[in-house]
Amino acid sequence: MAVVIRMRRTGRRNRPCFRINVADSRSPRDGRFIETLGQYDPISNDAEKQVTLDVERAKHWLSLGALPSDTVRSILRAQGVFEGVAPKRPRKRTGRGKMTKKREARIAAKTDRAARKGARRTARVEVARAAKAAAAESAEGAEE
Repeated sequence: MAVVIRMRRTGRRNRPCFRINVADSRSPRDGRFIETLGQYDPISNDAEKQVTLDVERAKHWLSLGALPSDTVRSILRAQGVFEGVAPKRPRKRTGRGKMTKKREARIAAKTDRAARKGARRTARVEVARAAKAAAAESAEGAEE
């Protein structure tokens, strides 16, 4: 059974309050839990009342291998409970700007589509101008 430490939302609409719970990873966010470790009130003005946490129980669950969520990890780190490893850094992805055959083909197709679209537009504009000129000539002929 994978055990996680995560936050369970309580409070009303536009006034969130969270309980820091230990739960099975398969249970839903606001569902079944094993134990409540504390509370987090992000709206509270008083910094001391913002987080209430049972530090001993949190250390106990971490020693058993419970994995905290990212937000809980930062809360535990601020409380001095968690000195775990930093979250994984994104991997360096080499070759992102490399010009491959497939990429060249895509770029060529895109420029070709743009050229065809421009040609269609100019043709449409020329037809509209010709129709307008013909209408003007017929209107002048009718006036005479």
